[in-house]
Amino acid sequence: MKPYQSKLLAAVFSTALAGLTNAAPPPPSTFSIVAADPESGEVGVAVASRFFAVGTVVPFAKAGVGAVATQSFANTTYGPRGLELLERGLAPDEVVRVLTRGDDGREQRQLGVVGANGVAATYTGSKCNAWAGGRTGPNYAVQGNILAGEPVVAAMEKAFLGTKGQTLAERLYAAVVAGDKAGGDARGRQSMALLVARAKGGYGGFTDRAIDLRVDDGPDPIVEMGRLLGIGLVNDLWNRGWTAFTEKKYPEARGFQERAATMAEKQPAVLPEVLYDLAVIRLAAGDPAGARKALDRALALNPKLKAQADKDPDLEKLR
Repeated sequence: MKPYQSKLLAAVFSTALAGLTNAAPPPPSTFSIVAADPESGEVGVAVASRFFAVGTVVPFAKAGVGAVATQSFANTTYGPRGLELLERGLAPDEVVRVLTRGDDGREQRQLGVVGANGVAATYTGSKCNAWAGGRTGPNYAVQGNILAGEPVVAAMEKAFLGTKGQTLAERLYAAVVAGDKAGGDARGRQSMALLVARAKGGYGGFTDRAIDLRVDDGPDPIVEMGRLLGIGLVNDLWNRGWTAFTEKKYPEARGFQERAATMAEKQPAVLPEVLYDLAVIRLAAGDPAGARKALDRALALNPKLKAQADKDPDLEKLR
C-alpha cells in the first residue's frame, strides 16, 4: 500500500470511529400512564414509544407503594429512588421535587408518579421536545413528549376515566390505545410495555408482578400487546387460583380458576392447561365429577397432558 493510501484509509477509519463514538440511542420519548386502583390494591404503568424495548427504561411499580414512569432523556434512577421515597411516606409531588432538584438534566426529564393511595403527580422539564406535557387526577398521571399534540394525553385521560370498573391492566391498555389513535409518538411506533403490581400477584405468590408484558420491537406493538394482554389476564387469574390452591384455600382457588377457564375459552393456546389445573382444584374442593369433566376436556384438547395426569398425585382420587 502506498503512503498516501495508508493515510487516506486511516483518516476514513478515524472518521467512522468518531461517528460511532458520538452516536447514541435516541431518548425514550414516549407517552405513558401511571395509575393506581386502591380498591384492588393494584398499581401500574403502561408506556408506548418509537424506541426499542421501552419497557427496560420507563416503568417501575411496587405493590402497596406506587408506580413511576421516567422518560425523555430518562434518568432511570428515578424509578427505584421514586419508589423508595414513596415507601418512606413522601407524597408524589414531593417525590418529584426530591428527584429533580439535584439532577442537572432535570429540564430534559419527564416523570409520572402515583402512590398506592391514588395521589399522583406529573412533571415535564422545560427542555423536553415538543409536544410535551401531562395531566393528572385521582389515581392517575399521563405524560408524553415528542407527541402529535396535547390531544394525545387528553385522549389517554378520557379513556382511563371512561373504563372504570375494568381491571387496572385493561384501563392502562385502553389509555395507550386512545393515545395512539390521537396521534401518539410523532415519530411512529416500535415498542410497548404494561406492568401491574399487586401483593402476591406473581406466580406462586412469590412476587408482586401480576401483569408484566413487553413488546420490544414491532410494526404495531400496541395491537400485539392487546393479544398478549388477553393471555395475561387469564394467566393472572390462573396464578391467583394456583396460589390459593397451594395455600389450601380451595373455595377461593376454585373461584379464580373457574373465571380463568371461562376467559381462556378465547385463548386456545392456554385453555388445555387451564382446564387441567381446574380439574385439580375442583377435585381438591370436593367436586370429583366436575374435575373429571375438566380433565377429560383438557386431555381431548392436548393429549400430551395424559402422561402427566397418569402420575400427578393431585389427581390420584380420579384414577
